[in-house]
Amino acid sequence: MQRSEEESFYMTCRAAYLSVFRSSLVNVTSKDQLCTVLQQAGRNPSQKALDKYWPPGTKKLNFDDFCEILKKEKPAESDDLMRIFKKFDINCDGYISQDELSKVLTSTGEKMSPKEVDEIFTLADVNKDGKLDYAEFCRLFGSTVEQCQTAALEKIEADAKLKRQNFGNQPDSSPQSLESQPAPETQHRTQLDTTHKKESRSSSRPSSARSRRSSLSTAITMGTGGSKSGRLAEPKSLQDWHHTMKGCFYVEENGMIVSLQYRLHIPQTTSVYLTIQPLNLSQNPEKLSPWMCVDTALYVVTGDETKEDSNLVCFTELRDKERFVWRGKLNAGSYLLLPFTTGCRLMKKARKTTTKTVQIVNRNQSGELELTKDFKAALSDIFDIIDLDGNGLLSLEEYNFFEQRTSGEKCDEDAWAVCKENFDTKKNELTRQGFIELNLMEANDREGDPRDLWLTLEAMGYNRSLEMVEACPFVIEVYCQDVEATQQPVQLDSGIKMLNSAVQRSITCKAEAKSLKGHESVLVYTYKGESRISSVIANKSNQKVTVHINNEHSKKCVSSRGMSVFAVEVPARTKMVCQHVMAVNSQQEWTYNCVESIIPSL
Repeated sequence: MQRSEEESFYMTCRAAYLSVFRSSLVNVTSKDQLCTVLQQAGRNPSQKALDKYWPPGTKKLNFDDFCEILKKEKPAESDDLMRIFKKFDINCDGYISQDELSKVLTSTGEKMSPKEVDEIFTLADVNKDGKLDYAEFCRLFGSTVEQCQTAALEKIEADAKLKRQNFGNQPDSSPQSLESQPAPETQHRTQLDTTHKKESRSSSRPSSARSRRSSLSTAITMGTGGSKSGRLAEPKSLQDWHHTMKGCFYVEENGMIVSLQYRLHIPQTTSVYLTIQPLNLSQNPEKLSPWMCVDTALYVVTGDETKEDSNLVCFTELRDKERFVWRGKLNAGSYLLLPFTTGCRLMKKARKTTTKTVQIVNRNQSGELELTKDFKAALSDIFDIIDLDGNGLLSLEEYNFFEQRTSGEKCDEDAWAVCKENFDTKKNELTRQGFIELNLMEANDREGDPRDLWLTLEAMGYNRSLEMVEACPFVIEVYCQDVEATQQPVQLDSGIKMLNSAVQRSITCKAEAKSLKGHESVLVYTYKGESRISSVIANKSNQKVTVHINNEHSKKCVSSRGMSVFAVEVPARTKMVCQHVMAVNSQQEWTYNCVESIIPSL
């Protein structure tokens, strides 16, 4: 059977990866390794691109990450090289001298040293005549890339062991699965090859005998959600307790989901009522914002934001339509509020080049720059999102959270004073009109070039059609009886680790642990919530284990892993969130059916 374009792409990914590593379960551990494996896939990444894919602090990337990078990097084509070489060929004779090549490569772009140029010329001078016949070089380049890819593919096809033991990242084609993306709280993982063809599926799984000996099967049927529970009865004096704070989940380049965290200080022990839900920005009451289906949760922990250690106090476990709720007593003290979403319904979207780019700036009849109506509407929504306290104005602190998200920088007091002098303000804070004026100034500074404006929009989750597809605004409400609590946003370097720990603990403290047959030291915790099922794998042994996860018999649901078959590598003496699973449509009954089994070490 002929492979689809997507299947061929993932097979090419595997082939390139296996030409460098012994298994697609092995991680890329350096920028040089990343460069090498990308070159094996026919890419020629610049140093700038490598820095983007391997930012400071990166320790490793897995096969899934490599596939995502490969989607973004355009293959190096012989025709493209020809066009570049022709620009260097001053005499138009089909040759480039070493002096000409050296002059260009050592003075423009990503500058090379003379020694590096000499090495390149030695390799490229195929005729050994002191001149570069670039047409012949481009032909050999294309042929070499093709030969490398063909050899790697043939190696996989011919080696039954590679088919059986090296698992790739082919997404499941079933309609209930979303595209493959990294889950926010489980970055150290590997994905399994789930070949679409029925006749080859058995080759990428443990044998049936092994599965019976060392597997665990869990089946749960979930009903429809959205009905209000009697346990969610609101306090009678709710309107007197009210305190609101807004925020937003953002999907990063690597698929991780981030948001602000919040510090809540309660002066004395009191009854508390916490809620979190997506924030509807639609002006049409009959048509809600598309992200309203995204699940949310709020985890309350105690701990210092400068440390990774924290203690889970509670989380919003109960559901009331789109809202998740917790009610109880909290002692006097300081708490961190950590917003969370599973990622089941908010994942990194593949940016297709066919997406229509709308116009965001134009010139009026007088030749003056102006923002389009669509862009102003998007900016108005962004204003509502970053207006964290909901007072209709932007403080310096609120504006700086926006600046850090979009540019990585902060606006100091002097720059803020200039903003207040030039743009519409009220009570020393920026108004909605002032925020729009600020963006118009940026457009004028760039003489109408919209590229920086698009970078801002994309950082806020918008695509080129001005649709917010990689973000989910939310609103948190805190009610404290008879006391004046304070709440403020904070940015934590260790926030993700603290959140991961809280999510993991919330599952293990609620769920019963079951061991895999034949592997008593490997436990699976399966938590059934009101709208999701979550699992944690605990490896109590002194060696890492790789656990094969099969959700193929689940119905009408989607995993935070974005696929129905994958693998999780769990280090020794470690617990790890395996997956979250939710209904595709919360108004329909759905079935969770998962089989976990151990993959033998390679």
